[in-house]
Amino acid sequence: MPYRAPTHDIRFLLEQVAGFDRVRETGHYEDAGPDVTEAILEEAGKVCTEILAPLQRPGDTHPARLENGVVRTSPGYGDGFRAIADGGWVSLSADPEYGGMGLPIAIQTAVNDMMSGACLSLQLNPLLTQGQIEAIAAHASDEIKALYLPKLISGEWTGTMNLTEPQAGSDVGALTTKAVPDGDGAYRISGQKIYITWGDTDFAENVCHLVLARLPDAPKGTRGISLFLVPKRLPDEAGNAGVANGVSVVSLEEKLGLHGSPTCVMQYEDAKGWLVGPEQGGMAAMFTMMNNARLGVGAQGIGVAEAAWQQALSYGMDRKQGRAEGTGTIAEHPDVRRMLSLMKAEIRAARSIALMNAVALDMARATGDGGWRARAELLIPITKAYGTDTGIAVSDLGIQVHGGMGYVEETGASQFFRDVRVTAIYEGTNGIQAMDLVGRKMADNGEAALALIDEISAEAEAARAEMPELAEPVWHAAENLREGVEAMVALEGKDRLAGATPFLRAFARVLGGHCHLRAARAGGAHAALAQVFVSRLLPEHESLLAEAKEGAGTLYALSLDDLAA
Repeated sequence: MPYRAPTHDIRFLLEQVAGFDRVRETGHYEDAGPDVTEAILEEAGKVCTEILAPLQRPGDTHPARLENGVVRTSPGYGDGFRAIADGGWVSLSADPEYGGMGLPIAIQTAVNDMMSGACLSLQLNPLLTQGQIEAIAAHASDEIKALYLPKLISGEWTGTMNLTEPQAGSDVGALTTKAVPDGDGAYRISGQKIYITWGDTDFAENVCHLVLARLPDAPKGTRGISLFLVPKRLPDEAGNAGVANGVSVVSLEEKLGLHGSPTCVMQYEDAKGWLVGPEQGGMAAMFTMMNNARLGVGAQGIGVAEAAWQQALSYGMDRKQGRAEGTGTIAEHPDVRRMLSLMKAEIRAARSIALMNAVALDMARATGDGGWRARAELLIPITKAYGTDTGIAVSDLGIQVHGGMGYVEETGASQFFRDVRVTAIYEGTNGIQAMDLVGRKMADNGEAALALIDEISAEAEAARAEMPELAEPVWHAAENLREGVEAMVALEGKDRLAGATPFLRAFARVLGGHCHLRAARAGGAHAALAQVFVSRLLPEHESLLAEAKEGAGTLYALSLDDLAA
């Protein structure tokens, strides 16, 4: 079944679950009325369904390749990217002063979700550019903003982020890339970066790299890192892409999936770059881009889950095997029905959380309220980890629904799993997201988490009379989570970190129940789907919280020698 952008479901969740009406009420985004929002989503959905989705399989079967130092992209990707750029989809939420539409991040997130479901390999390109736009807008000089932002927003130029080095991995503070002042206000960058998504392309005039590097005599570790903007081609006096800079692609990685997206090893040899933010302020500036990317990556996982579910549903409703009632297809078999229902319930929960996260970011931007900012920051690691875990779990179930045909490349079912698997790794592994949640995001002694739990409990309490079979379990789950937050705050060091991943998963389960309860108030199939989540998935939070509270003792009681025995 060809991919169909889920515009109807996204509109419903924005209005009925994520609280998008509050964003409009601030006055900051008053132009994003219901009619405008619907028109944008419908138009984006057409681009995804009609132009991008047909590029999904060609990108897998005809991967990007490197020829004489030049990246050659998959068939049709150039036209697909032009449709994205010309439609203004690269950054809907960018500042109108530089050519953006100034729309809410929630709308951008919804579009990213749909584009990811249509063709994740290509969508990675504008997602990284969106993050670079955020970082430059927040930290760069006025001169850099005036030169680069219009080009990035229009899609004439594209952007990347360069953190990882061969010897450093997730330990960014161990990087060795050097930056030396060249005397005219710029710097010369030298070093190698790996795993650079869309490090080069043949359909953009220029590729702009945000590169972490260390100035001479800067202290070791992350505190000594600065951020530099290093273009592939140096802008000329008119601001157009001019002569080549000292930037080259050494090789492309051969990956499990995302074959249409070139993952580059980048070499910088005395390349000219400009400082973004203050000296030794690189991590703060880069985190602006990374937080944007983490929300976007969560949406990527959800988008791929949607596509995998659509294909599995189509196959299940067409394939006839064994004795089945009704349609006579395998979708009538209890276990296949279980898988299809759980897939849909997971997608709804993860998509709702991502949109709630985006709404919190919009509210923080519109109101300047610290509470909204704290909520947005709290939800970022949950959105990223749960969204990508959902992509992996749902695409895995999609293969299972296909049976033996799911293991055959002809159906394309396995591509969803191969493509989405890396999303749990990049932009900070999901384990790092969990540690961020129980570390930085709960450094307030759990205040932001408990404020959110208060809302969940209050809404469940209010819904008890209307739908007790859903509200009661959600209320109890919220109170269990409250105890879990208090327990995690009381733990220290390894004991807290050892329980970080199950704690994040438990939090996501409770948030998912909360979102389904909100949706259920619309009645009909929404209530039936909520019952699936609340009865079959929400109960997992109890065992996850029990594991989270266990501490590190049992893990370290088993020595490395014991593990290897």
